[in-house]
Amino acid sequence: MNFRPRRRESPEVNITPLIDVVFLLLIFFMVSTSFRHQFEISLDLPRATSEESGTPSPLELLIDADGHYYLDGRRLVNDRRETLERALEKVAEGDRETPLVIAADAKTPHQAVITAMDAARRAGLTRLTFATRALDD
Repeated sequence: MNFRPRRRESPEVNITPLIDVVFLLLIFFMVSTSFRHQFEISLDLPRATSEESGTPSPLELLIDADGHYYLDGRRLVNDRRETLERALEKVAEGDRETPLVIAADAKTPHQAVITAMDAARRAGLTRLTFATRALDD
């Protein structure tokens, strides 16, 4: 009998499953990633002097998460539309061009914002703006 020492085979590492997993992860991240589309338009904006333009300063209507109204930093006595309407008329002093900035908490009930818009319309204020925060914050 002739015994030759058996040559040991070096272990092989099969990387095919690893490549499959990497490709699946790559596909997953490509599909699940949302891309922000930013469109840039080059504008040459007009210049203005820093003089007072005569536009009235805006009124601030804050609505907290519970739907309570604060007009120019003061809490209203109740949250009824009629109360808000009278307060807006009083603060605007009959000036229908007074801008109104509505700053509502993200958790504010939708009805509270609609009520504020309705009260502003009934008070004669048509220049409404909503305060928001940039998405990056």
